[in-house]
Amino acid sequence: MRLDKYLKVSRLIKRRTIANEACDAGRVFVNDKPVKASYQVKVNDVIEIQFGNKSVKARVTSIAETVKKEEAKEMYTIL
Repeated sequence: MRLDKYLKVSRLIKRRTIANEACDAGRVFVNDKPVKASYQVKVNDVIEIQFGNKSVKARVTSIAETVKKEEAKEMYTIL
């Protein structure tokens, strides 16, 4: 699954376009490397997103095309 879609489905970022812009701006890292929105996410990848002066680090635990809002938190663990 594409990184921008994963960020949206897992609700780490609200909208896919915003996820896309964050990737283009170089604020999203996977395994400590800056990546584009088209990066293919795999289980156990560590995603780091920088929001202004704070950052969020999460490990991918599962990948699904669609999930309910309550189940979205099960797609990753915050580090």
